[in-house]
Amino acid sequence: MRTAILTLCALVAFAANSILCRLALGGAAIDAASFTTIRLATGALVLALVLTMRGGGGRAGGAGGDAGVPPRRARAGGSWPSALALFLYAAPFSFAYVTLSAGTGALVLFGAVQATMIGAGLREGDRPHRREWLGLLTAFAGLVVLISPGLRAPSPIGCALMAVAGVAWGAYSLRGRDAGRPIAATAGNFLRAAPLALLLSIASARGAHVTARGALLATLSGAVTSGLGYVIWYAALRGLTATRAATVHLSVPVLTAFGGVALLGEPVTLRLVIAAALILGGVGLAVRGLRGRAPARPIARMPARPPARP
Repeated sequence: MRTAILTLCALVAFAANSILCRLALGGAAIDAASFTTIRLATGALVLALVLTMRGGGGRAGGAGGDAGVPPRRARAGGSWPSALALFLYAAPFSFAYVTLSAGTGALVLFGAVQATMIGAGLREGDRPHRREWLGLLTAFAGLVVLISPGLRAPSPIGCALMAVAGVAWGAYSLRGRDAGRPIAATAGNFLRAAPLALLLSIASARGAHVTARGALLATLSGAVTSGLGYVIWYAALRGLTATRAATVHLSVPVLTAFGGVALLGEPVTLRLVIAAALILGGVGLAVRGLRGRAPARPIARMPARPPARP
């Protein structure tokens, strides 16, 4: 139940992040490089503040295992490979949506995420059940139904950028298996990735434009739906296999679509209802696919826990 709740919260954060990115870049309120820089920098700042407050309280335990972490150790969280994967997701993701439609971008992104994470799971010995494969294919078919009206002849450069983003996000998620302290790990990754984004902004300064609205949307994306959302995702990864983690990603476009209905006044169509049923039904089938047999090794390596106190 804990894993299910954490996963749902993370997926909602991912969907909200997509809406914020669509509002900022689609409305030309900010350029892609500046959006990426503000997103990563504000995420790093908020997570550093969270760690400082929790460390200052000197409390042990707590959700995620980050309470009582001194600021000095908090800065040592994460790693450069994970930070590079985070940057290689965030920057190409922003630039790809300059030339790609939302439907084409989603198809390329989630296809790359699926291939990366499922491929890694197979290589490490994860053998999905037939029902998991059936659920994955059903959910992917629902994704195609959902985005098919928005598909068009794609930009090769945009597709290449979005494929890089998908592979990088899959790699970033897979590296989350070693995140014993999700907040410290995510904060460290954001702190390392932010200077890379700043260098990107400097290199593309000629095309920079930032409005107050664009800066606000990028800040919300970085501080809330990215920074805190990725902490929750790292915590959820402890109870997910690579196949399950890849499959549940396919529910993000559905959540994004219904978020558009609620927040942007977009209509509820029969196509949306059918696609949602296929995707969520496929995800549910895949998640339940292991019932009745020995559970697969989770994507995260769970640290040994001390026995509960009486």
